[in-house]
This record gives sequence, structure tokens and C-alpha cells, in this order.
Amino acid sequence: MSSWQDLCTARKQRQIDSIPKEWLIQVPPEEQRDVLDVPRKCGLLTARELEITDTDNVQTILDKLRTAVWSSVEVTTAFYKRAVIAHQLVRPPFILLFEQTDRSSQTNCLTEIFIERALQRAQEVDDYLKSHGRVIGPLHGLPISLKDQFRLKGMETIMGYAGWIGRIADSDSALVEILYECGAVPFVRTNVPQTLQWGETYNHVFGRTTNPYNRYMTPGGSSGGEGALVAMRGSPLGVGTDIGGSLRIPSAFCGLYTLRPSYERLPYCDAVNSQEGQESISSVLGPMTNSLEGVKIFTKAVIDARPWRKDSLCVRKEWNEREYQLGDHGGPGAKLCFAIMWDNGVIKPHPPLKRALEMTKEALEAAGHRVIDWENHRNLEIYKIGVSIFNADDGTDYLADCALSGEPLIQTMSPVTDAHEYALDQPLARTILGERRHLTAYELWQLHREKRALRKSHLDHWEATVSRTGTGRPVDAIISPAVAYAACPHGCNSNRDDFYTSLCNYLDYTASVFPVTHVDKAQDRVVPPHEFRNHEDEAVYKMYDPELFHGLPIGLQLIGRTLEEEGVIAMTELVVEALKASKQT
Repeated sequence: MSSWQDLCTARKQRQIDSIPKEWLIQVPPEEQRDVLDVPRKCGLLTARELEITDTDNVQTILDKLRTAVWSSVEVTTAFYKRAVIAHQLVRPPFILLFEQTDRSSQTNCLTEIFIERALQRAQEVDDYLKSHGRVIGPLHGLPISLKDQFRLKGMETIMGYAGWIGRIADSDSALVEILYECGAVPFVRTNVPQTLQWGETYNHVFGRTTNPYNRYMTPGGSSGGEGALVAMRGSPLGVGTDIGGSLRIPSAFCGLYTLRPSYERLPYCDAVNSQEGQESISSVLGPMTNSLEGVKIFTKAVIDARPWRKDSLCVRKEWNEREYQLGDHGGPGAKLCFAIMWDNGVIKPHPPLKRALEMTKEALEAAGHRVIDWENHRNLEIYKIGVSIFNADDGTDYLADCALSGEPLIQTMSPVTDAHEYALDQPLARTILGERRHLTAYELWQLHREKRALRKSHLDHWEATVSRTGTGRPVDAIISPAVAYAACPHGCNSNRDDFYTSLCNYLDYTASVFPVTHVDKAQDRVVPPHEFRNHEDEAVYKMYDPELFHGLPIGLQLIGRTLEEEGVIAMTELVVEALKASKQT
């Protein structure tokens, strides 16, 4: 094998060796696709550990930690064991590295496993509570998983590149420092795709991550390791990042809640990244969890820690309770007006997404809110500008990181196509975006200028909805698909996944994702073909198979204004409450 392969093999073996032998389980057969119940049936977790890890509500866990009903050591141990179960599903712990032999049969969600270090931190937290009679902070004792971008002092941060193996952090990321101040227990790091610029999760070092609802489907990306882990209840709360949908796509595919905040609201300082120096479209961080309350708890805790003390780019904006009480939207108890984006005019959603939107509309109207149709505004132009900015260096950044080890650039997520020989000039680039090329500085500046103009144009379009809402205000929030489909087979998500999510990144709108329902083959039947707008629209239509997609979660996206994190969380709560009420009637 070549040197980069040797590096990957050795690093993967070190990960395998870090798993306690007594935590290894008998894995289910490869033909078993849904593995969500394996942790409850494998015999590794005690009844108390199952009670702890099956607790979705983050506030409930925090309350029991605060009152010493549960210790942080036992909570961290329980989630660690469940995380390791999730990681090794569904085959023995040695995971083949190369795509030619990858059968896409393991969840494979973790990168860093540091049990002793995490339990030592948990013991410190328990000792503090015992000796001081109070908690360290609002996240006291809570195990938190981190995407493999957040630096932990003394540990590697590989981010899916063979050339980054052995790169040891000499300090913590700003977010990690704040998590420690809040009393949290960082306990694992999770898998990402090489380059981060994929809606799936595969790299040469740690391999492919799969979806626990169906292992032959992707969990999304680039925070796919977090998505799979949290869906398996292997973590009560994870932290991912998002530059085009990397929080929202995995959350939609894995049935989770998340928040994509606006640029610089939460501290990104000293987290590693691709395209360092590209500042026109910034990556942001956010929580991924099984409870919407967890989204609020994390966001408020980090903001209350005054992150601008540690990140010079962080917006100096404290948590605004008036905004959380929807003071800009009529105040507590006011009826809102939501607009539904049924179709963005570029990619037509699959039937289950339409049904989820219909369910949400009916639930909101039953709760007394007004719902209107969103009129699309220059979506394709916005998308083209954003992707052109991303591609301005024509891949130079990615190739430089690959050159560190000599590993090839992965150019497809398909498990049946050679990942290194697939043409980068895919149909999407030809039919929608045009040819890729390296832009001059002047050409890039013109894209920045056009993006600013499009942001203003979209703002004016939103403000003009005041004439249609009946509330005296413009539309309070937009509800749309997060992705045009549920979790799809590996390799099918490339360049088709972010048409709905990336709008928020390019316009810097705050957005959440919330689960609504699951694909039902009896209700969500194939519809006749429409007039296809482009190659990808046709490919997405042909991808749908009710039998194949049956049972997968469907998540929707709620879009608010720039820096409206508190309001977006509150409006998402209203939508979720309305959906729960409608399902009970």
C-alpha cells in the first residue's frame, strides 16, 4: 500500500484499539437495515443506562444531574457505551477502509474515542457539585459530542484528511473552552467527509458513516457522524457546523432538531475548517439533538457565556428574552403568519415532503395561525452566486490538503464508483452552474457585490409580503423542505441536497430543522413525472421509491431573519406544539 494508505490503516487501528473489549457487541446481520433498537437489545446497557440514554429531553438530564439523582460519571459512561454500540454497528470493529470493499454496512460515526479523559472530566464535575453544593454552569455534567472540527488540547484534529493525522492541537477551540465553563463533558468526536463539502459522510481515514434508520442510506453531511450518533441516542446533544446545510441535512435525514444561526452569533474561533480565509459565506456552528428544548438550552448557554470574549468575530449580542417571547412578531400569544415554500423552482420535492408540508399547514391553521404560499424570489440566481464563490479557487484548497499525504481527492460518494476517478465535471455543473474555473480576485469581488445586491433584493421581497399576511407584519417565517427527499442511498446525495438549505447560508438567514413524520409507502406514492427543470430535478424524481424510502424520517426547515436565533427557536416551538396537538386529535 502507498504511504497515505498506511497512515489511514494505522490511525483506524488506533481507534479500534481504544474501544474496551467488554463493550464489543454481537453485530446484527448485514441485511438488517434499521439498527435503532440494537442498543436496547444487545445486552451491554443496564436498565439504568437505558433509562439515561433513552431520555430525549436535555433539560430532564440536566435536572437529574443538578440534583445528583444521576452522576455525571454514570451519565457519561452510559452515553459512551451507547456511542460505541452505535459506532460498531453492524459488523465486527475492523472497518474496511477502501471504497471498493466498503459494503456500507456500519454506522461508523466516531473519530476520537477518549474514555479516560472524559470520565476524569465527569468526575471533576461530580466532585464540584458535592463540595460546593451548586453546579458549575448551565450544562453541568452533560456529555456533549463534537464534530471533528473542534480542537481539543493535546488531541489530533484530522477532519477527514490523511495528511492531518498526527496534527495535535495546542489549545481548545473557543467553543470547547465555553463548554468547559458551562460544566459540560466533551466525550467523543464524530465523522466528517473529506473536504467537508459533501451532503454525505466518507473519508479515507475513518470510512463511511451510515444512517441508523437504514444503513444503506446516508445520514447526510457534513455533520453526518453527529446525525447518526444522536439518532442512535449515543449522545444527548452534539455540535456540528453548517456552510451550506451541514447541520440541517443530517438533522432532516436522522429525525433531529437543529439550529443554523447567523454568521458569528456563536463562537467558531480555533475550529478547523476547509477554505480557511473564504469569508463571504461563513461556516457556523449549532446543536443537534432529539429535543427542541436542547437546541434552546445549548444556544442560550453559549450566548450567556459572552462568547465575544473568546472570539473576536463573534457578534456582541446577548440572549434577548424579548425576541424569544416573539416581541417582533406580535408578542406572546399572538397569531403568526407563516409562508410555505412548496417548491423552490429548482428541485421538486418528493411526495413525502409535500405531505409533511400539508400536515404542518393544517396544524398551524388549526392552532389559529395564518398560512400563505411563499412566492419564490431569484432562488437559482442566489444558488449560482453562492456556489461560484465556493468554487472560486477551483479546488486548490482541497488539493493542497490532499497533497500533504498524497491521498487522492474524493470526487464521488458512490460506494460502487471509483471515488478517485469520477469526473469532477458532473451534470449539475454543466446544466446549472456552467464550467468550473479559477477566478481572479476582481471576478470574485464582483460575485461578492452581486451577492450583497441579491440579499437586499430578497429582503425587499420578504418585506413586501406585509400586503398579504393580514397581521400588519411581513411573513413571520418561511417553512420549506430541508432537502427535497428523505435520506437517500449512498452516492445519490452529491450536489442535489443543498438547494433548499443553502439559501439561508447565502442570505445569512437563521433557520431550524424539526422532524414532522416518516415516509409511508401507502400514502406517499409515486406521482406522474413533471416537466423537468434540469438534470438534477430529473435525477431526484427518478430516485424516489416508496418501498426503499419507507420509514425514513421527514424534517422541515423554518427560516427566519438574520440574527433572529431566539425568535426562530420560539417559532419552531409553536410549529412543533401545533403538530403535536394535531396528531392527538
